[in-house]
Amino acid sequence: MAKRKSARKPAVASQGPDDERQELQRPAAEVLYAEELARLQAADADQPRPHGWKLSPLSVLNFVLGSEDLGIRPKFVGRRGFLERCIVALATNRGLMLIGEPGTAKSYLSELLAAAISGDSTLTIQGSAGTTEDNIRYSWNYALLVAEGPSEKSLVPAPLYHGLKRGQIVRFEEITRCPLEIQDTLLSILSDRVMKIPELSDSSSSLYATNGFNVIATANTRDRGVNEMSAALKRRFNFETVHPIAELAEEMALVERETNQMLSRATVPVTLSPQLTELLVTTFRELRNAKTGDGKGLESLSTVLSTAEAVSTGFAAGIHAYFYGSGEVEPGHLVQHLVGSVLKDNPDDLKKLRHYFNHVVKARRGAWKPFYEARRHLD
Repeated sequence: MAKRKSARKPAVASQGPDDERQELQRPAAEVLYAEELARLQAADADQPRPHGWKLSPLSVLNFVLGSEDLGIRPKFVGRRGFLERCIVALATNRGLMLIGEPGTAKSYLSELLAAAISGDSTLTIQGSAGTTEDNIRYSWNYALLVAEGPSEKSLVPAPLYHGLKRGQIVRFEEITRCPLEIQDTLLSILSDRVMKIPELSDSSSSLYATNGFNVIATANTRDRGVNEMSAALKRRFNFETVHPIAELAEEMALVERETNQMLSRATVPVTLSPQLTELLVTTFRELRNAKTGDGKGLESLSTVLSTAEAVSTGFAAGIHAYFYGSGEVEPGHLVQHLVGSVLKDNPDDLKKLRHYFNHVVKARRGAWKPFYEARRHLD
């Protein structure tokens, strides 16, 4: 039997001004959208803005939600009123706390806001059980400390130190995964806008916040209660809940756009078609909501099938189709990688997924038929 010749061409590294972005797996928002930020800044000259901000609040909103007039693509799906409150919070004397289910793009939203406001989204603290004050405020170069004593030269700045000094947004991801005493490192800084450095001399022992400094923290609702925030720290944040995308059409547009953008950045000449996007997003929504589109109840899964998970599944299906298939994503590729998204917490979730295929997908026609026939990958 003759071997099928692949029409695919090997990926070739691009040359030119985009080389930096092509080499990075996941560029920071200010790198990925540098042209858009420059365009907004140029059109923003007469707009009022808070001290220390790179863009006006209106341009920050246009950067996140998109603007056809300015050629700015939409990057986040959310209500305008919700985003306006988030942006306004960062211009006040309180931080912004984003809470919601895993995969609702809290971290992505915090990155977009930091990139637009400060031009730098990389001042990030990753919350975990192992996070220490050194990871948040500052630490020391102990060789210099022993040789010369405490000084600004021997001090090693952490994200919060940089944010205060430069007047930039600091992102604190998954803050409730940190022990309470570590979370409360933020208390005095958010209250007084000053970091005390008692090891240094009087002239350098207080680092005062520069205009533009603030903190965006995130916490997913499944971690709440693991390390509940103190009442004092809660009072220093404005809380906003990031909800899953309500409309099917909006979620489909986002999943298709983000999946194809990721495939393009990976130099994989494959796209996720609108038809397969509808299969993927509908399946995720129905399993996530534990009911079909026509209102029939389903057994709820223990894992959260978020929009972010749908994008990851579509991306994996595209990679699979390129390297092991014909170069076109098929329903079977989606089913294979759907298993990896579902089977995380509880083996029973796979049984519930099979039940969904045998009792919901089986009855549907059109593109759902090959999707059902690919259920063999669930065994």
